Amino acid sequence: MAFVSNSVAEPAESGRDVYLAIAVVLILTVLFLPIPAFLIDLGLAVSIAISVLILMVSLWIVRPLDFSSFPMVLLIATMLRLSLNIATTRMILSHGHEGVNAAGYVVGGFSRFVMAGDFVIGIVVFLILIIVNFVVITKGSTRIAEVGARFTLDAIPGKQMSIDADLSAGVIDEKEAQSRRRELEEESSFFGSMDGASKFVRGDAIAGLIITAINIMGGIIIGYTRHDMSVGEASDVFIKLAVGDGLVSQIPALVVSLAAGLLVSKGGTRGAVEKALFDQLSAYPRALYVAAGLLVMLGLMPGLPALPFLFLAAGLSAIAYILPRRQRQAESENRELAEQQVREKEISERDSIHASLDVPGIELLLGKQLSARLLPNQQEMVHRMGKMRRKFVAQYGFVIPDIRLTDDLSINGKAYQIKINGTVVAEHEMRVGEVLAFVEEGDLGDIHSVPVVEPAFGMKAQSVSEAFADDLRQRKIMTADNISVMLTHLSEVIRNNLPQLFSYKDMKALISHMEPEYRKLSDDLCSSHISYPGLQAVLKLLLAERVSIRNLHLIIEAVAEIAPVIRKTEQIVEHVRLRVAQQLCADVVEGGALQVLRLGSRWDLAFHEAIRRDAKGEVREFDIDPRQLEEFGAQASKVIREHLDAGKKFAVVTAPEARPYVRMIIERLHPNTPVLSHVEIPKGIELRVLGSMS
Repeated sequence: MAFVSNSVAEPAESGRDVYLAIAVVLILTVLFLPIPAFLIDLGLAVSIAISVLILMVSLWIVRPLDFSSFPMVLLIATMLRLSLNIATTRMILSHGHEGVNAAGYVVGGFSRFVMAGDFVIGIVVFLILIIVNFVVITKGSTRIAEVGARFTLDAIPGKQMSIDADLSAGVIDEKEAQSRRRELEEESSFFGSMDGASKFVRGDAIAGLIITAINIMGGIIIGYTRHDMSVGEASDVFIKLAVGDGLVSQIPALVVSLAAGLLVSKGGTRGAVEKALFDQLSAYPRALYVAAGLLVMLGLMPGLPALPFLFLAAGLSAIAYILPRRQRQAESENRELAEQQVREKEISERDSIHASLDVPGIELLLGKQLSARLLPNQQEMVHRMGKMRRKFVAQYGFVIPDIRLTDDLSINGKAYQIKINGTVVAEHEMRVGEVLAFVEEGDLGDIHSVPVVEPAFGMKAQSVSEAFADDLRQRKIMTADNISVMLTHLSEVIRNNLPQLFSYKDMKALISHMEPEYRKLSDDLCSSHISYPGLQAVLKLLLAERVSIRNLHLIIEAVAEIAPVIRKTEQIVEHVRLRVAQQLCADVVEGGALQVLRLGSRWDLAFHEAIRRDAKGEVREFDIDPRQLEEFGAQASKVIREHLDAGKKFAVVTAPEARPYVRMIIERLHPNTPVLSHVEIPKGIELRVLGSMS
């Protein structure tokens, strides 16, 4: 059934080509066969209607390619006018002696209405129309079409290369590329056709002038020799008929020429002509005010009529006053519409099934009671989290993901959880409505307090009611409210998980923002010696030790130096650390000096003996007695804690080959404590030894 219905529907759709073929045949038939006057009137009315239709379409199309059939329509309309010219010529020469309606009432009406009964007026008007059409409109349209066709053809190779480049870069897909190529072909064909079609209009104007001259001369001769008319009588009748016929053909020709001029001059402007014209002319209210002032001056000059100039000045001033208000209103409406669309898109994305597959990089989940308590301060939290992200950018050199703040009824009402890439990495239960006072127990006097542990750094504190917060500040006791405690914990968790938050996309974004020379260096490096994921692994290891990658150009230079020789990521990282040693020490230096803790001879020897090497002398593995490992951890934690409690800023210093393993142990106990090797301390830095771990 479907096949039958489709086969039946095809002739109905394809019937239009039959009608078009019949219409073209009828136009050609008029060239050879005589037709009655009433059919000539109908044909002339159709010619005028088609011309007006072409002009209206040219005014309202959005872009020239939307009327790509214009050259064909122009050819058919020109042939229709020429065939009707021949038909009216035949009628004028055959029956012109009968009067001004011999060639139909349309020609007679134009001869009476336009010429006002005087053929001299008709000749002058006809010649003016010819000059306007031939010299002004048609010549300008032809030139624009020629230049447009030339520039379009010259620009085709560049546009094709641009499309191929966008396709290779992934900016567009194959379907979009095919659409752009097809549009480019249509554009070149259209402007090439318009270059030739403008010659139709030019030739039509010349033909109209010649046909009118032939009608005048032939009509006078026939009237004088065949119908016994005097020369003056024959001239009066046949000149009126010939000029009336010329006006009937030239007015549609002038309309079509105007449509062609509008179409080719539209160029790259998008939108209907009225929109492009009025929007651009009225986009500058100051220009309208200046024009209005000039019209007022002209209206006040003696000898000139004041009323039309002052009327136009008032109109321009009113437009200049109203337009900015309408533009502001339209911008406000567009902004509200865009915001509404964004909200609707967010709601639809949140409610869609695919939204459940989206895993946020950082997520802070609040329990019910904690969320209700912090709800009035949510704007402050968002603001402080934004400042936190900017601080991480300045400190570590890349943008951490957005922090999603959500409620979760499944967790304890007073607790919060911190998720990294969808996994809970930290959680804590708050004492809602209380503040932390960082003092020893018993130092608060008669203020009731509960001993707690601060979640970010494990510091001992006292939790007291918010009612005593002002009293504690007056006593110069450091306090922290619920938001500060939670955001400090969040900041420390983010700092501990920087490698997990540094994605491949982040690395590519950092490289794309570098200078062209360093982008070229990174491309050459990652195409010959190390891959982009390998470079990402190097940057991740640096971030794991809380080394900033903001000096990315130095890091890439260091990787380029060592990557041709060494492929092991850990060894590449050690070399990079040597190149950025000044930065490493600058982060620890305090008061112009670098304070360090040594391992001591015992642990230096223990770590040296635990390193196993292969036949080439390269480190193969690290093998230390577990009891020694536990003992070192206990001693290191005790010594480091003593100096941390004293408020000192220091680094642990060890031998270069042992540094990664010492760092691996110490970061589990004190992740904020940097571990440097002896060779990573640049010249000129003053060292102050705080002590040793053995």
